Amino acid sequence: MRHRIVGNLMTTAVVHVRPETGFKEIARLLAEHDITSVPVLDQEDRPLGLVSEADLLINEAAQEDPTGLLLTPQLPARERSRSHATTAHGLMTSPAVCARPEWTVVGAARLMQRQHLKRLPVVDEAGRLVGIVSRSDLLRVFLRQDRAIGEEIRHEVLATILGLNVDGLDVGVSEGRVTVRGTVERRSQISVMERLCRSVDGVVDVTTSLDYRTDDTAAVHPLG
Repeated sequence: MRHRIVGNLMTTAVVHVRPETGFKEIARLLAEHDITSVPVLDQEDRPLGLVSEADLLINEAAQEDPTGLLLTPQLPARERSRSHATTAHGLMTSPAVCARPEWTVVGAARLMQRQHLKRLPVVDEAGRLVGIVSRSDLLRVFLRQDRAIGEEIRHEVLATILGLNVDGLDVGVSEGRVTVRGTVERRSQISVMERLCRSVDGVVDVTTSLDYRTDDTAAVHPLG
C-alpha cells in the first residue's frame, strides 16, 4: 500500500520571515499571500517559531478601547510582553513544532490536533525548512477518486496483502465510503480487512457484509 506522505502534500515555496522582521511587514505578508502564519527562520533556515494572525492580534487586544466602554484586559506576563513586541522575535510562538517529509498524513494530522495547530513547518534531517503543510493540504487525500480507492482495495489490500480471491468479493466505493460484500474463508480475515481498508488514503468509512466458511475466532478450551 502506498500512502501519501507529508513530502507529497507540502508547499515548498514557503513565505517566511527573520527574527528582525517588523510587525507591519509580517502583517503585509499574511495579507498579500492570504495565509494565517509564517515561520521565523534563523540564518541557517531552521525554524525558531511561527508568527500567526493571533500573535499579531495580541497587540491590538492589549490596547485601550477608544470608546472607553471596555476595560483594558489583564494579560498574562508572557502575552503582555508580546503585546509590546515590534519584531518577529518578540511576537512569535516558540519553539516551532515541526514535521518531517516522510511522515504519514495520519502522523501529521494527529500532531496538529494535539497541538491545536493549523500549519506545520517541514524540516530535513538537519532541521532546515524544506516546506510547510497545512490542514487543507492534509485533507487533499480525501479528493482521491472513488475508482482509484476501489482499485487499491481490490488489488493491493484484498488480493496482494490478504491473498483473497477478489472474484468472490464485491467492493463498492461512494464518496470515500467503502462497502465490501461476499464470502471469505476465515472469520478473522474480516476485522483485518476492515482495518486495512480504513488505512487506504481517501477512505472515509468502511462497511462490510461478509459471510465466512470457518470461524477461527472461537475460543479453544483445553481438555481437563
